[in-house]
Amino acid sequence: MLLRRTFLAGSTIWAAAIPLAAFAASRPAAATAAYGFALTIYAIGHVVCHQLPARSFHVWAASLPVCARCTGIYAGAAATAVAMSVRRWRPDATRGPSYARAVLLLALAPTAATLVFEWTTGTMPANWIRALAGLPLGAAVAWAIGMVN
Repeated sequence: MLLRRTFLAGSTIWAAAIPLAAFAASRPAAATAAYGFALTIYAIGHVVCHQLPARSFHVWAASLPVCARCTGIYAGAAATAVAMSVRRWRPDATRGPSYARAVLLLALAPTAATLVFEWTTGTMPANWIRALAGLPLGAAVAWAIGMVN
């Protein structure tokens, strides 16, 4: 139960911090604390993502701290964690780890398809396509964590 609650809090805070950091970074007269917050979130984003501006959504004249695909993954994980918490729904853990692996592989398919398309054609799909492809993967990870705990 602790892992599930920690994941719920962490995924929700992280998903909310992504656009808030862009907002804070775009304010010319923001307080030092706001810039510190933005700097911290962008630094964490740099560890988990390539942060290429062309592959990121832009809000308030600033690119998000993670790319569109990562934004979709984090949004899918947060939405699923919140939905599982609000509805007090827990995945059926009796199905076993092979079932969870199959769900995760299936959820990875849209992201993998966009990567294969990108690598074979040299054309980057639109950011909204990359974000939508990431949603199922984030949702499946949250679901799998819900199975464990």
